[in-house]
Amino acid sequence: MSTNQAASSAGDTSRSTDMTQSPENDSVGVAETARAGGAAGAWATGLRIFRALPGPLVGLIAVMIVLSFLSPYFLTRQNLTNIVSQNADIGIMAVGAALVILIGGIDLSVGSTLAVSLMTSAWLYRAHDIPFTLCVIAGLLVGALVGLVNGALSTYGRIQPFVATLATMSAAAGLALYLTDGNPINGFPSWYLAITGNEVLSIPLDVFLLVGIYVIAAFWLRYRPSGRALYAVGGNAEVARLSGLNVTRIKIGVYVVAGVLAALAGTVVGSRLDSAQPTAGTADLLNVIAVVVIGGASLSGGSGSMLNTFIGLLIIGVLNNGMSLLNVSPNLQPVVIGAAIIVAVLTDRASRAREAAH
Repeated sequence: MSTNQAASSAGDTSRSTDMTQSPENDSVGVAETARAGGAAGAWATGLRIFRALPGPLVGLIAVMIVLSFLSPYFLTRQNLTNIVSQNADIGIMAVGAALVILIGGIDLSVGSTLAVSLMTSAWLYRAHDIPFTLCVIAGLLVGALVGLVNGALSTYGRIQPFVATLATMSAAAGLALYLTDGNPINGFPSWYLAITGNEVLSIPLDVFLLVGIYVIAAFWLRYRPSGRALYAVGGNAEVARLSGLNVTRIKIGVYVVAGVLAALAGTVVGSRLDSAQPTAGTADLLNVIAVVVIGGASLSGGSGSMLNTFIGLLIIGVLNNGMSLLNVSPNLQPVVIGAAIIVAVLTDRASRAREAAH
């Protein structure tokens, strides 16, 4: 009996010890679980934030990080300011191109529109001694006229926008050369040169002009019924027409806006160079389309935003600037831009497939 009692006493002691230790073990387990849950929650939150970021913004950050390691001159204030200023003309044209793509169209004539509007202003000023302010206004009107022709051909003429704007691209380029027999015109008023030559808070005035245009376009698309109508037209023009929208007028209006913006970009180019070149802007079509596509706009229409288009502009500007800093051959730079377009399209297609799956 004494042996059994001793065994029973030992068992009771063991059980009491287990009961005494179990709260501590439980607290340790709870703490470990909480830490694991906290880490998992933080990871999930970070992943959600990352997924919420626009794809073009993620690409821009990645490119900037890489270039900051490859070149010590990249992240300087002067260089970053130059990236935006030197691409102001492309950015202004990209706003118009994005609006056209938003309604399901395409505008191949933006570069030639820039050239013919700039040469018109310079030709009127030099050959006919017209006040330069009126010459600039005349150049903007020429841009609007080219846009009007593009819109009329693609709506009333029922010509595919690609073909219509290809024709006007050729015609405008020829007119730009014809006005001065292919000769440049130099020497403009000081106030005109100040558009790109003067600075406010160490920032060139053309940067403020560029940002202002993007802000106005973004506000219009988001808050004005006429701006939101562009998404409806690009999504399904027939449904938009049956809903009471004047699709023809909207399309023509967008092409006119694109033409005016291309002419305004010509004003920036002329101010920067103090020269009107008949071939100015004609080589910028690839960059303009790249800005819009890398910015995530769908070429089928109905989707896109000014914020992403601006980010696309920065990506193109950063790539071109970085390749120049790294002494990459100018002949290879278009190859990199072309690869960036392909990557952007494939990434956009993958993200849309994931959204459709959910």
